[in-house]
Amino acid sequence: MFKLPQLPYEKTALAPFLNEEQMTFHYDKHHKAYIDNLNKFIETDAALKGKSLEEIVTSSSGGIFNNAAQIWNHTFYWFNMAPAGKGGQPSAALADAIKRDFGSLDELKAKFVDGGVKTFGSGWIWLCVDAAGKLSLVSTSNAAVPFTNNGPAPLMVADVWEHAYYVDYRNLRAKYLETFWNHINWGFVSENFDAKTVRNLTPSMT
Repeated sequence: MFKLPQLPYEKTALAPFLNEEQMTFHYDKHHKAYIDNLNKFIETDAALKGKSLEEIVTSSSGGIFNNAAQIWNHTFYWFNMAPAGKGGQPSAALADAIKRDFGSLDELKAKFVDGGVKTFGSGWIWLCVDAAGKLSLVSTSNAAVPFTNNGPAPLMVADVWEHAYYVDYRNLRAKYLETFWNHINWGFVSENFDAKTVRNLTPSMT
């Protein structure tokens, strides 16, 4: 059975970007609901028992996939953020790749924000890397993840479901994404770039 992962910071640590009320609704209610739902599926489906979260995501469909993928997406989202001023900078290798594939970090930010704003309805905007080290931006809808069907490995993500930002930003998705940029955990992103594989997310991420 899966458990709600421990956040790598206090629920108040991202304020004023995301205040405690926003974090409580998103983490304690939305994220936990996906975990509770997946555990109910596991209780009645012996084939799911003992599988990693990634194995369930890549081998399932329908409600099982939706809940498993949303657990993976949300856990990745929490860990790719940091309190303001504590996220560091991209590693030298990642910085070089950003310059090569986007022109500059500012250009990446502009395209990332634009891609997130243009993601229709509910979804996610991802920075990804393929096996050759090439970076790309990927927009996914609902619970979809980039790495299904042999897609690229995620490096970082912003959640653009309305429940991710509506308490603090209402309909101002662009403002939310602009502010998200000040809270990226570049150490986490750089580690993902160095590995160039899908990160295995244990229930606690420890």
